[in-house]
Amino acid sequence: MRTLLKPLLAQNPCFILDYAPIFQSLTGQNLLKLGQQVHTHMVLRGFEPNAYLGAKMVAMYASSGDLGSAVNVFHRVKHPSPLLYNSIIRAYTLHGYSAKTMEIYGQMHCLGLKGDHFTYPFVLKCCAELSNVYMGKCVHGLSLRTGLESDMYVGTSLIDLYVKCCEMGSARKLFDEMSVRDVSSWNALIAGYMREGEICSAEELFGQMRCKNIVSWTAMISGYAQNGLAEQALSVFDEMLKKDSEVKPNWVTVMSVLPACAHSAALERGRKIHKFASGIGLDSNSSIQTALVAMYAKCGSLFDARQCFDRIRGSEKSLVVWNTMITAYASHARGSEVVSTFEDMVRAGVQPDHITFTGLLSGCSHSGLVDVGLKYFDGMKTVYSVEPRVEHYACVVDLLGRAGRLMEAMDVIDKMPMQAGPSVWGALLSACRNYPNLEIAETAARNLFILEPDNSGNYVLLSNIYAEAGMWKEVDKLRILLKSQGMKKSPGGSWIEVNGKAHLFLGGDTSHSQAKEIYMLLEELPKRMKAAGYVPDTRFALHDVSEEEKEYNLTTHSEKLAIAFGLLNTDPGVVLRVTKNLRICGDCHTATKFISRIYGREIIVRDVNRFHHFRDGHCSCGDYW
Repeated sequence: MRTLLKPLLAQNPCFILDYAPIFQSLTGQNLLKLGQQVHTHMVLRGFEPNAYLGAKMVAMYASSGDLGSAVNVFHRVKHPSPLLYNSIIRAYTLHGYSAKTMEIYGQMHCLGLKGDHFTYPFVLKCCAELSNVYMGKCVHGLSLRTGLESDMYVGTSLIDLYVKCCEMGSARKLFDEMSVRDVSSWNALIAGYMREGEICSAEELFGQMRCKNIVSWTAMISGYAQNGLAEQALSVFDEMLKKDSEVKPNWVTVMSVLPACAHSAALERGRKIHKFASGIGLDSNSSIQTALVAMYAKCGSLFDARQCFDRIRGSEKSLVVWNTMITAYASHARGSEVVSTFEDMVRAGVQPDHITFTGLLSGCSHSGLVDVGLKYFDGMKTVYSVEPRVEHYACVVDLLGRAGRLMEAMDVIDKMPMQAGPSVWGALLSACRNYPNLEIAETAARNLFILEPDNSGNYVLLSNIYAEAGMWKEVDKLRILLKSQGMKKSPGGSWIEVNGKAHLFLGGDTSHSQAKEIYMLLEELPKRMKAAGYVPDTRFALHDVSEEEKEYNLTTHSEKLAIAFGLLNTDPGVVLRVTKNLRICGDCHTATKFISRIYGREIIVRDVNRFHHFRDGHCSCGDYW
């Protein structure tokens, strides 16, 4: 640097081009003050930047975070060149001003200045950010005319554009025509296929790659997790951990695989990944800790979730961190903790958003904190400046519905400033099962049949309400309607993780290798439970058959099969963790309380709505669910 500054310090007059290498050497060094001093030295000697020097100055200011000065320098150059335009285009792009980049590129084009292999990648990146595929295709055409389509960087940018604009056909065609491909083009295409759910195409490309980098592996893991293929995501992650693997997971990979553990309720796998993350020094990474909070909560371990939350320093607890903890407590129906965490967040000076209030209101709803929930809902706009959305009205309808205040819930729907969506009517219909009201149930169902004509769950829920009321003719009508429309009821399924392996059970399932032992246990279980005071609730055996048959049907529900398997295959005292794809039925809820007392086990059941923690004959929900 001293060598470069010598001409400026000498008493003899310096030349304008002496400044160019100085600004170039300062670029990316975060030495803004020194750059400003050199600029001042230049101005005091009466120099105005030409296009070449201006390009170097723009790059220096932009890389130092001073975009305003970069723009001022750009506008002071009287005769701009492609190099100068490239510098300001790069500056605007890196600072996230995609629309401004496109405007500047338009000016460049109008002046008759041609773009090159430095211009187009940035312009195409902005087209992708703005989802402006039309402009992207225009730039594609210009690159063809200038012979730049075959340039590796331009070609990769074009593929990325088409992938992000959901034009996978165009992206693949371009990819196949490229004579030289870098790893980024492969990665972009793999990520695109995963986003579109074309798993086989992504797997085929990944298999063909000779040189895979961390982005390639992470794209596969993230893609599998986002498509609900948790086991495949975990399997790829395990491949990376092998001794002979050349690419090891980084913090982004860990962030990508943790949702797979949450999706499959694979707590032990999640703990192993946590241990790995700690081993590579990620304990201080707030993003990792936030992802761990979500994973542990969804796997049923609130204690671990809270520990990870507490490890994050107060100054690093962003809105996302607080929302994750609030949502975790809400999913476990810990209403008091939801409210106290929300108040802690406000005291910490963090402004809540719509996600915060969804978690807050949901937690109040599942815990019976009706008045508290209504108070927060009423203050959303006036106190916290958050405009209520459809999902918040759905929470309020659920809040009132769970308390049996169906008429008030209807009144909330009638006064909504927007059209009530499926979540609102769905909450009301669900409430009608706990607090039978056929008129309101039919009103909610009619709206749901219009809003979600292909959702069989709404038909099934109304059918169950009819069945509990003994209206078997109406039940038959709905079943015939379902069949005529080609819809099928989603089968109830539950799974349990034992020794790191997930075991899936469907209602009435006899396909498991231990089916005989499971059913033998379930035959004896009702006798022990009845001796302890259990009475089968045959309202949940929704078929017009004898009471004896109804009792038998209840014993073969998927969650009971999973719990029986867990009792047979784990040591006394081990916590059983069961996940169910539907809402746990009332009889299974009651039976699980008795099982937890008889066997002295803690049983955690995660259904589609929330977690139930059973211990010593009691459930964490207090039978309010």
